Amino acid sequence: MYKFSVSEIIQQPNQNVSIRFNDLSGEFPSYKAGQFLTLSFQFGEREVRRSYSFSSSPVLDEPYEITVKRVENGEISRLLHHKLAVGDQIDVMEPQGLFTYEPSESNDYTLFLFAAGVGITPLFSILKTALTAESKSKIVLVYSNSSKEQTIFYEELLEWQAKYPDRLHIEFIWSNVKNLLKARLNREYILELVKTHVLAGEKILAYMCGPLFYMDLVRFTLLGMGIPDEDIRKETFFFPEEEEDEDEKEEEPVDTTSYQVILKFQGQEHELTIPYNKTVLDVGLEHKLKLPYSCKSGMCSTCISQVTAGSVRMDYNEVLTDNEVARGRCLICVSHPLEEGTTIEVQ
Repeated sequence: MYKFSVSEIIQQPNQNVSIRFNDLSGEFPSYKAGQFLTLSFQFGEREVRRSYSFSSSPVLDEPYEITVKRVENGEISRLLHHKLAVGDQIDVMEPQGLFTYEPSESNDYTLFLFAAGVGITPLFSILKTALTAESKSKIVLVYSNSSKEQTIFYEELLEWQAKYPDRLHIEFIWSNVKNLLKARLNREYILELVKTHVLAGEKILAYMCGPLFYMDLVRFTLLGMGIPDEDIRKETFFFPEEEEDEDEKEEEPVDTTSYQVILKFQGQEHELTIPYNKTVLDVGLEHKLKLPYSCKSGMCSTCISQVTAGSVRMDYNEVLTDNEVARGRCLICVSHPLEEGTTIEVQ
């Protein structure tokens, strides 16, 4: 863990707040554009973690910054919006996430960044990084909101567009406009944008962050245009407080067997019994193992591990590809063993 102090709190539109930090330890590792920061809070013996994407850029001389949406009845959301003050100290974990862009002066891409609402945060980091650290790549930011007034970073984005008029185009999409064809992103709109901004032979990379249906629309449209799946990258935001509905119970799995698992972590082996209704991470934490995790929902990449013997099933997976799963990669926060003696190496 590292210790950050709050240096500035900036109110943003649409119930969002940007929080800037100083690194008190002086040892916080470098991060990549698009990654997220995990905050850790201790309430008695209960630890609660939440992850938020950096909206700052690692190549600029600017403070660490995250942007947080207020979630109704959200425990940590309420704390950050209503109780946090400049000077407060917070424990944070090292930067995580596979949704990254690594700049290079030799890069010559057309970067399409598709954002909806607070999904702009990691894309703003990527946008600033690519424009600053490269000279050839062009960026098309497609940014959907309910109105101009509810658009996070609106003025800052206009400043970046004015600074790089030949390399940055911003397509603001506001659902309150009278032109219904341009009020929401749709397949024809995406096709038109690509046709307008990409010349024959240019290399396209697409990054997207927003609701699942929004990202599915973008992905399937781009795939239909012949853009390879490996050049289309997505980040899924997850608000745990919105999912805790006790009335919505998942169907119980057929196999209700408890299995013995060997968990290899930090050079040691731990034999754990995993009941059918608990995940590998659940039981590991119960045994006081300091396992890596953040979202607990299969939405981030913090707990990626490798199954070396046996097999597991995952409740949900928004991170790993089919090929990675076939090779034994898993997310222990949503994993249940399917065989006795299943062995998992925590990365």
